[in-house]
Amino acid sequence: MRRLFLLFLATGVLACLAWAVQFTTPFANLADALKMIRAANLSKYEALYYKKLGGGVVQCRLCPNRCTLGNLARGLCGDRINLDGKLYSLVYGKPVAVHLDPIEKKPLSHFLPGTTAFSIATAGCNLGCVFCQNWQISQAKPEEAEHENYPPEKVVALALAAGSPTIAYTYTEPAVFYEYMLATAKLAKRKGLRNIMHSCGYINPEPLKALLKYMDACNIDLKGFSEEYYQKMSNGHLLPVLETLKTIKKAGVWLEITNLVVPGKNDDPAMIRRMARWIRDNLGPDTPLYFAAFHPEYRLQNLPPTPVETLEQAYKIARAEGLNYVYIGNVFGHTSGDTYCPDCDKLLIKRSGYSVEVNNVVAGKCRFCGRPIAGVWE
Repeated sequence: MRRLFLLFLATGVLACLAWAVQFTTPFANLADALKMIRAANLSKYEALYYKKLGGGVVQCRLCPNRCTLGNLARGLCGDRINLDGKLYSLVYGKPVAVHLDPIEKKPLSHFLPGTTAFSIATAGCNLGCVFCQNWQISQAKPEEAEHENYPPEKVVALALAAGSPTIAYTYTEPAVFYEYMLATAKLAKRKGLRNIMHSCGYINPEPLKALLKYMDACNIDLKGFSEEYYQKMSNGHLLPVLETLKTIKKAGVWLEITNLVVPGKNDDPAMIRRMARWIRDNLGPDTPLYFAAFHPEYRLQNLPPTPVETLEQAYKIARAEGLNYVYIGNVFGHTSGDTYCPDCDKLLIKRSGYSVEVNNVVAGKCRFCGRPIAGVWE
């Protein structure tokens, strides 16, 4: 079994060496491209993490897709465009979603429970998950989605006015609006706010490490635990996500993980067991793991919702493998959405939907037996 596991990791390494090459473009010339940008009120903000290859060709170095773009071509995310040999972000300061959410909706259960997170997202994603639950904005090009003009200064001001201690970069894939997120996070830190992101984790190590200096917590979608699943269902690779998880853990940023359980696709007990063991051995047994219910969306509307029994089986497997904090998500009212002490098994945090009804974590410890409870509580 270990040999097979190492084999698929090696396969992932080789696969990640390839990148998307795009030279086709709907624009006849630079004037047409700039006209579209002006008409859609998009940004023209020079991107970070790209390399000029000569002849007007650039390669984006932000994520494992490593898109190589001819003049006027756009990356797979749709948010980055090569204009005369420079790579630009089209979504800087252009959020398509702005909401004040409970922190539990991110989801984060061990980070400032009962507080709010001022949440933003732009259009676009660097993966192509056929089961995407937010496909209307994540799979849209920025000119196709209605957006606001909210520069970082306005986002921070609105978060402060709302009394939220945290700004969340969420809903779609924050990596595709990296420059916007980074600038906002830096300003938020200076103003005493915290930063969190819910991400698919498909980002290269160098930009991730730079970002983590300003991040306080992350929830990463670990979509499945096989290279085949990632390629077939998400048009991506597993290994970069595993590297992201380890990088976040090493940086000391609080980490939680979500696994969307798709019926008949990634619900094999053996796969779930391997995933739980990997999390335990590489990230630690106190890493919270959510098994979230799939609802028929996007290109998988032919599948049924995830049976509760399947989620409960996954929960039992992860607990048996030594994970201390396992949750069932997207099933309101289920007791596995609550937090229990790993030592005395007393109820620590009682939740009703996204609301906290009882919190027995005091100064980071169980009120009843005194065990330290992993997380950020104050």
